[in-house]
Amino acid sequence: MSKIGGRLTLPTDIDMIDETLRLKELLDADALRDCDGTNMPEELLECDGKIYATYYTTRKDNEWAEKNPEEIQQEYVMSERVTAKDTALRIKPMKGFYTEQLKINLLDDPKRWWEVMDRTTGEIVPTDKWEVDAETEEVVIQSVKYHEYTVSFLAFIIWDPVHMYNFITNDWTDVPHQLTFDVRQPKTQVYVKEKLKRWCEENPKVNVVRFTTFFHQFTLTFDEQKREKYVEWFGYSASVSPYILEQFEKWAGYKFRPEFIVDQGYHNSIFRVPSKEFRDFIEFQQIEVSKLAKDLVDIVHSYGKEAMMFLGDHWIGTEPFGKYFANIGLDAVVGSVGDGVTLRMISDIKGVKYTEGRLLPYFFPDVFTEGGDPIGEAQDNWMKARRAILRSPLDRIGYGGYLSLATKWPGFIDQIQKVVGEFRQIHEEVNGTKCHTAPFKVGILNCWGNLRRWMANQVHHAIWHREIYSYVGVIECLSGMPIDVEFIDFDEVRNGIDPDIKVIINAGDAMTSWTGHENWLDETVVTKLREFVDNGGGFIGVGEPSAIQHQGKFFQLSDILGVDRELGFSLITDKYNTLDPEHFILEDIENEIDFGEGKSSIYAQGENYQVLNMDQKYCRLVTNTYGKGRSVYFAGLPYSPQNCRILLRAIYYAAGMEDEMKKYYVTNVDTEVGAFEDAGKVVVINNSKDPQKTDLYIKGELKVSLDMEPMEMRWVEI
Repeated sequence: MSKIGGRLTLPTDIDMIDETLRLKELLDADALRDCDGTNMPEELLECDGKIYATYYTTRKDNEWAEKNPEEIQQEYVMSERVTAKDTALRIKPMKGFYTEQLKINLLDDPKRWWEVMDRTTGEIVPTDKWEVDAETEEVVIQSVKYHEYTVSFLAFIIWDPVHMYNFITNDWTDVPHQLTFDVRQPKTQVYVKEKLKRWCEENPKVNVVRFTTFFHQFTLTFDEQKREKYVEWFGYSASVSPYILEQFEKWAGYKFRPEFIVDQGYHNSIFRVPSKEFRDFIEFQQIEVSKLAKDLVDIVHSYGKEAMMFLGDHWIGTEPFGKYFANIGLDAVVGSVGDGVTLRMISDIKGVKYTEGRLLPYFFPDVFTEGGDPIGEAQDNWMKARRAILRSPLDRIGYGGYLSLATKWPGFIDQIQKVVGEFRQIHEEVNGTKCHTAPFKVGILNCWGNLRRWMANQVHHAIWHREIYSYVGVIECLSGMPIDVEFIDFDEVRNGIDPDIKVIINAGDAMTSWTGHENWLDETVVTKLREFVDNGGGFIGVGEPSAIQHQGKFFQLSDILGVDRELGFSLITDKYNTLDPEHFILEDIENEIDFGEGKSSIYAQGENYQVLNMDQKYCRLVTNTYGKGRSVYFAGLPYSPQNCRILLRAIYYAAGMEDEMKKYYVTNVDTEVGAFEDAGKVVVINNSKDPQKTDLYIKGELKVSLDMEPMEMRWVEI
């Protein structure tokens, strides 16, 4: 275990002074923090190490919000769809929404900022064809019989969604609902800056101001029963107001429409292929948010304190892989680590001095309860995070929530000790050196590119969904592989593929932003990729890559992939697919392959394919050659240690560099190896909760045979 301490932040609370001091010494933590619903005890402010204070720019000041109701935050929402059965229709826009969270905005002119849509025709209903009944809060429409209508409208956010979430999750009862206020608004902007200055003066012993986050909450909207109605961690629906939108119109040069935000009711889910107008709005918000956030960071710096941003809550507009993030001047970013993907989402951030991850589980009563398994969650979380840390290390780790819950759970603190010890050991052993990677890059191709790096195919932050796990598994595998990964968009293909990229992956469902939808109708895109593979590049497709029905094909790169999907249109054409599982990709794979949800009715075609796995007469894993290049098709690929090995082999095969894969190699698929050549060390990790035997090969020669304990990490001198 490591001989060094530090690199650890612990949460505390007003009634946990002695226990905090005990754990701080036991775990050798060098920072303490508060969190929502807790208070930092005065006695702990004298401790050695840093003191983090959570700072809310948009809430915890109901007095100001109540005095300035016009500057409360707002959100664009869309009413339920209602079918007219006569020539007059009344719609109650707030039906289905929680009225303690949202309040319809009748202060700003609805005819200017709302939009009534005929969803049957897709046309805007002219403003002279509808009125607002302010008394009943209904919209009265001159309708066409049996057409369907919606109202897109502005609502004030009168209960901060994160506070509401914490309130419900932790069963708070006597805590006042926290109103939100919009820091972008003129009066509130001045007030918040002056308030921050006063706070810095009144808290001289706080070293790190943790902004949670800055101004705009991601889309988190509740229904009438206080259940989550819309949750879009990437959503901009709650970053609007007439004040902001008027500025946008001047910047963009065209009139803003509510439809740019409500998007037919999809609210610009990250799965939607983004419209030009929505991309424009994202960029405008990033520009303006980064400017104002810098003002607050500069205030913090003027008092000799560090400024840290939480990658969550009100993070909209501070996209860390956007063009303007570095302008904010932050010292650090901290975020929740749910797996290897979300760790890389934090650790890959540039433009800050250090990164910090909050490991799961949070010390909340939904986990630390009868039937809960916080130790198991901590172990699973750490095994995924550890893989990614070896490739792209965080500088610090920590925990969040209520320390009293963690200390009462038998064995949990022992598990934390193991995690913290291994994290420090990684830093001690590698001493700032970089892990060996393949001599080429892998590109993930989708509509978002680097802006949403490590965010591909997620509904929201690290939440499991049946429809996505087969695709998130691809980037989860990659997060801990010895591979440099780039996220590229279709414009980068059109303008010329980076010559360092040897393999391109396109993974997801048809019609989504992840596969590209109508981008595949662009002859430039398909011809550039054909040229790329023909000249020796590799292409890996998962699910429905390059999918859009066009000119007798569903997969527009079916010639490269050697497969297409049967939609019923070509059932008259017989298919003669034969299984041949002998291949480099499957050489050390012993168990059945998990394709997750997979895709049905995939059939091989052409002259150069090899079917490695089938489900009855249809294919699930196929390789193909195309000129000098190669492709691999997977019906789906959830995360598992075995699937990591399969994908690793597929990447090296597609790149035509099979021999390079075994420069550093372990035989057991439940184990992985990382080489730190400049440090003269190799690390082998057991990614399972069972003992494992594995052989370590270096440059083709057996270095050592290892008997590994469950979850063990073993360092070997090169």
